[in-house]
Amino acid sequence: MRWRRRGWSLKWRREMGTGFEGRVQGGIGPQEKLKLERDPMKMFMEGGIEDLAKMSLEEIESSKHIKDDIDVRLKWLGLFRRRKHHCKFDLVNLEELEADLLEINANNEKLKHTYNELSEYKLVQEKTFFTLEMEVDAAMMSVGFLVAFVIIFLTKALSWVWLEPKRAERFLRRQGIKGNSYKLLFGDTKELTMMFHQAHSKPIHIDDDVATRLVPFQDQLVKVSGRNSFFWYGPKITVNIMDPEAIKEVLNMINDFPKPNLNPLGKYLITGLVDLEGEKWSKHRKIINPAFNLVKLKLVLPAMYDSCNQMMKEWKMLVCETGSCVVDVWPFLNNLTADVISRTAFGSNYEEGKIVFQLLKEQAQLTSKVFRSIYIPGWRFLPTTLKKRMKKIDYEIGNVLRGIIQKQEDIMKTCEASNDNLLGLLLESNQKEIEDQGLKKDFGMNTNDVINECKLFYFAGQETTSVLLNWTMVLLSRFPKWQTLAREEVIEIFGTKEPDYDGLNRLKVVTMILYEVLRLYPPVTAITRILRKKAKVGNMTLPAGALATIPVVLVHRDFELWGSDAKEFKPERFSEGISKATNGKVSFIPFGWGPRICIGQNFALLEAKMALSLILQNFKFELSSSYVHAPITVITAQPQFGTHLILQKL
Repeated sequence: MRWRRRGWSLKWRREMGTGFEGRVQGGIGPQEKLKLERDPMKMFMEGGIEDLAKMSLEEIESSKHIKDDIDVRLKWLGLFRRRKHHCKFDLVNLEELEADLLEINANNEKLKHTYNELSEYKLVQEKTFFTLEMEVDAAMMSVGFLVAFVIIFLTKALSWVWLEPKRAERFLRRQGIKGNSYKLLFGDTKELTMMFHQAHSKPIHIDDDVATRLVPFQDQLVKVSGRNSFFWYGPKITVNIMDPEAIKEVLNMINDFPKPNLNPLGKYLITGLVDLEGEKWSKHRKIINPAFNLVKLKLVLPAMYDSCNQMMKEWKMLVCETGSCVVDVWPFLNNLTADVISRTAFGSNYEEGKIVFQLLKEQAQLTSKVFRSIYIPGWRFLPTTLKKRMKKIDYEIGNVLRGIIQKQEDIMKTCEASNDNLLGLLLESNQKEIEDQGLKKDFGMNTNDVINECKLFYFAGQETTSVLLNWTMVLLSRFPKWQTLAREEVIEIFGTKEPDYDGLNRLKVVTMILYEVLRLYPPVTAITRILRKKAKVGNMTLPAGALATIPVVLVHRDFELWGSDAKEFKPERFSEGISKATNGKVSFIPFGWGPRICIGQNFALLEAKMALSLILQNFKFELSSSYVHAPITVITAQPQFGTHLILQKL
C-alpha cells in the first residue's frame, strides 16, 4: 500500500477535536463524502484487522526521526496503536501494511544515518543563520539607539545654543531692556576676554576709575545700554542688577536665586559654605556660626596680634639703617593674613600652612582663567592639562588639611576642647550638633565637609583681608590727611600699647576708612545668581535660567546711589554709619547681603583694624615713584605689579 502525499495529516489533526463522523454528518456533498470514504487514513483508521493492533511499536518508533511522509504516517500509527481500544482495523490490507513496515525497517538505519547527516548540516546552517540574524538585529538596534541619541542630542544642543537664548533675548527686548545681540555659542565671551586683556595691558592713574580695569566689559555695557542691561556669558543671558530694591530681592530670596554652577572646575577652589545650597547650606551655617561669634573672636585676638607684630619686626629690620626704604608691601600683607588664618583657624603657624597658601594661590589663578572661558557641558570630563593640574592641587591641599584636622581631633580627645582656634570651635560645634541629634552623624559634617570649610577659611580668610589692607595703605598714601587722622585716633586710644578688643571697636575714623576702601575696592567685584523660575526683579521680569549679576564695583560707584562724588575717596560719608551713607538702601555690599552675607566679615574687619593700628603706630608711608596702579581681578581685586611704598619708621 502506497500512500500518496497529501495534506491529510494536518487535516486529520484539525478534525480530531470534533470526531470524524461529526465532520461527515456536517452537511457535506456526496462527492466529498465518497472522497473521504476512499481516504487512506480513513480506511486505515476504520479497519477491523485485529493483528494490526499487535504491530510492534518499537518498529514504528525507531523510525520517528525520518522526515518524510513515512515519518508522519508512523507517528499516527504510534498514536493510534496506543489508543487501540478506540479503533477497529477491518478494511486495511495487512500484507500491504506489513510490506511497508518491513521496507521501512530494512532501510531504517540507512535513512536515520542520512537524516542525521542532513540534520547536522541543517543545524549548522540554522545556527549560522541565527547568529548572523542576531548580529544583524543587534547592529540594527545599536544604529537605532545611536540615531535616537543623536537626534535627542542635536535637539537639546540646538535649544541650548540658539533657541533658548534667542527666546530670552526677545523676552527682555520687549520690556525695553537693552543689550548685545546673541552670538552663537560664545555670546560675549570673546569680547569680554579681549577687553579684559586690553585693560590689563596698561596701568591707570591712581585717580582713574578702577572699574575700567576690574570689570571693563560691564562698565562699557552700562555706559552704552544703561543700568538695566544684559550681556551673554556663552549661551546664558546675564542681566545687570543695579537697582537697590532689585538687589535686595535677589540676595534675600536665596531659594529662588541660588548660586549658579557656571563651571564645575571652579569647585576645586570655591568650596564649603559659599558653594552650598538648601538644607546642606543651612546645616553648615548653623554649625559654623558659633566659631565666628563676636565673643569667640575675642579668643583669637592674641593670635592676630602675634602675626601682625611679627610683620612689624620684619619691616623695622628693612628700614633700620636709613629710617626709611621702598618696600613692596603686597607680599608681606599676603604672608601676614596667611599667618593670621593659620594661627587663628588652625592653631598652627604660617610655615606649617605655607604649602596650602602656595597651592591656593596657583588654584586661584587657574580658576580665574576658567571663569573667563565658556563652559561646554561635559567638558570637565576631558583629561585636559588644566583639569589635571587643578585636580592634583586639590588632592595635595586635601592631604595637608586632613593632617591638620587629625592633629586637632587628637588634641580634643586628650584634653579640654580647644577654643583658641576656629577649627577647634568648628569641630566642637559639629560634635555638639551630632550629639543633640542623637549621635546621628548625618546631621553633622563629615571629614570632607570639614576639609572644604578649611579650604574656605584659608582662601577667603587670607584673600579678603590682604586686599583690604593693601588698598587701604595705597589710598592712605594718596590721601595723607586721612592717614594722619587715623594715626591720631589710634595713638589716642592705644598709645604705644597692644590694641585690645574694646579699643578696636571704638576706632571710628579707622572704621570709616575701611568702609570707604571696601566701597571703592570691594574684594569681590561681582555677585551672580541664577533664576530657578521666571520671576519679577525690580521693574523687570526675567526668564527662568537667566543669570542675575550684581556688578558690585559699579553699584558702589553709581552716581544715582552715591552722588556726584561717588568715585572719590571720602571716608566721611560713613561718619554716621552704613545706613545713613546709603540712605537705607541696599547699595553697600562688599560682603554680600541677606541670609548669605559673608560669615567671616567681622573676622576680616577685626584683623584689618588690628593690622592697620599696628602699622599706624610704627610707620608713616607714602607712594613710591616705582608704584604702578594696576588693580586686577584674580577672584579678588589684587595689585597686578605689587604695591611699592616708602616706609618711614616713627
